[in-house]
Amino acid sequence: MRLFLQWTIIIPILAWMLFFSGLINDSSIFQVAASILLIFSVMSAVHHSEVIAERVGEPYGTIILAISITVIEVSIIVSLMMTEGQAAASLARDTVYAATMLILNGIVGLCLLIGSLKHYEQDFSKPSVTIALVSLISIVVFTLVFPTFTESVSGSYYSTPQLIFASIACLVIYSCFLFAQTRRHRQYFLTIGKDEDEEKAQPLIISNRLFVTSLLLLIVCLGIVVLLAKTLSPTIESIITGYNLPKTLVGIVIAAIILLPEAIAAIIAARNNRLQTSINLSLGSALASIGLTIPSVAVVCIMYDMNIILGLDIKSIILLGLSVFTVMLSLSGGKTNIVYGVVLLVNLFAFVFLMIYP
Repeated sequence: MRLFLQWTIIIPILAWMLFFSGLINDSSIFQVAASILLIFSVMSAVHHSEVIAERVGEPYGTIILAISITVIEVSIIVSLMMTEGQAAASLARDTVYAATMLILNGIVGLCLLIGSLKHYEQDFSKPSVTIALVSLISIVVFTLVFPTFTESVSGSYYSTPQLIFASIACLVIYSCFLFAQTRRHRQYFLTIGKDEDEEKAQPLIISNRLFVTSLLLLIVCLGIVVLLAKTLSPTIESIITGYNLPKTLVGIVIAAIILLPEAIAAIIAARNNRLQTSINLSLGSALASIGLTIPSVAVVCIMYDMNIILGLDIKSIILLGLSVFTVMLSLSGGKTNIVYGVVLLVNLFAFVFLMIYP
């Protein structure tokens, strides 16, 4: 009985009740309440993801959280594209680009900064980073860069054969990454500290009932986080436009809210001197965000004969390349320090600043 009295269960239930009540758009008081429930739903998602991670062990726990959030993100993008049609042609690109920049610069940068402030230097597995970044760079170029320079179709579009090829390439690369992370080279992705070895350590004893409950509640929490973020987006947009800021910032704010569970989990891991877990979650999330979103959106566009804008402009390509290159250099030595975190966060501020002052 005490299990169902925990706040991590009560909060998402209250959030769903408020969402279905339809009162959020009627009063600013309910919008504030929705915002508070949104934040605590994020915390609930982090709690349940930690329970799952302890039950299944690493790196499976981080994979479950990353894929869960990505699947919900994909469902929102696909539903908006089917509703708005051609008006949402660039939605997938903008969402994936914003999520990638926030993950590479924001989440990784905060993890390196906070971990270095507390522990001075932190170790991680270089082979795991190499595997993740090689996969990420290839997927990023296929999905966000090449469409700007192809000649079959004018504009930042792929032709149908090119879109099918890029989607298959994403799925093949991401599947191989998961195979390496969970089977072939699993040892590279394990957190090994002075007093622990996850290859030999046994997961905490968590009952099947608690595991299944946490898995279901993780999905419930992530679902309400995305839906509340979408519902509150008009309010966010009105606040942003009220300060004469570009509407494109709305996408960044919503993406940041959706990524909050992953960000909090990664930062907590870095603070607890488990930087490998933070890196697994961050880079794995970036790979899942692109590798699953683009193929899913491509299927919808082909089925409904819709155009999808994928290619970035030159300025965005340069910022994305700078972010990837900085992350590569920051994680190339197997040790971290405070400088790497600061530089990545400066890259993030530049991304936001140049969006406000293009």
